[in-house]
Amino acid sequence: MQKIKYILPIIILMTTLISCHYSHPVLPKEAQTEKSADSINHLIHKHYTLNTNFEVTSDTLMLQQLPLIDVIPVYKGDKVVVAEFMIQPADSVDSVWVKVARDQDAIGWVRENDLLRKVVPLDSVSQFIHFFSNTHTIIFLVILAFFGVAYSLRAVKKKRIQLAWFNDIESFFPALLSFLIASAATIYVSIQNFVPETWQQFYYNPSLNPFELPFIISLFMINFWMIILVGIATLEDIIHQTRIETIFFYMLGLMSYCILLYLFFSVATYLYIGYICLPIYGWWSYTRLKKSSKFQYTCGNCGAKMKSKGVCSHCGAINE
Repeated sequence: MQKIKYILPIIILMTTLISCHYSHPVLPKEAQTEKSADSINHLIHKHYTLNTNFEVTSDTLMLQQLPLIDVIPVYKGDKVVVAEFMIQPADSVDSVWVKVARDQDAIGWVRENDLLRKVVPLDSVSQFIHFFSNTHTIIFLVILAFFGVAYSLRAVKKKRIQLAWFNDIESFFPALLSFLIASAATIYVSIQNFVPETWQQFYYNPSLNPFELPFIISLFMINFWMIILVGIATLEDIIHQTRIETIFFYMLGLMSYCILLYLFFSVATYLYIGYICLPIYGWWSYTRLKKSSKFQYTCGNCGAKMKSKGVCSHCGAINE
């Protein structure tokens, strides 16, 4: 617990040293052309530029052959690259047109709004964000979470196995993990509410290194990496403290709870009450961490936590 107390101040100190904005490319005057200037302008304001690669996610993306009215379709899964930008002031729908190419036989223009709605950047991080932002994915996760909770509770009732928050293991990792999930949801929705352009820039130009990003995105990425590390530590602690047949039900219940918790804090933060709920939940999590810190010993045979030396209540081994 003493080590954990210093984690948050260290993170805050490190992230305050990070720039709060993205840097943008600056070409020397002699190297600037009208085309390169347009590209940099789009990188700053639209977050993507020439030679940006996309993957088509809709069933069909129609490319127009200007000034002709012929169209060329590209299909879901096709890779396209940005080749040129054009401004059409007379277009009342969208004045920005983008020329993209799949290959030499499939080149054409498309309105920018249509393009961005039907493509995703090729970067794996961007595709991960796109997948988990999809409405169908969210609905599936909600259904999975309710099913997981119901199934785990049924298993607890019948077999009396351990389950997070009901018959929990003697560990502070589940409480810490759940708080990190809640804080991640709060940070993410805060970004969407107050600095959506910063998130768009990250979406089109992602990085897994938190120290290359603006403060708020860096805070979110540090939270993300801590979720992974604490998740691994939680699994290891569960393996040492429960029987093999109960690990599945415990992890299923914990993951389901975390999904519902993330969704709750997402909605709550969108309604601005999440900023009240998070400190309350943080205090509750802290009390669980403090309670778990009373287990100062570990069984040398099975790894279960013990308040004092003697006979292990899990495996019966004598620890002196």
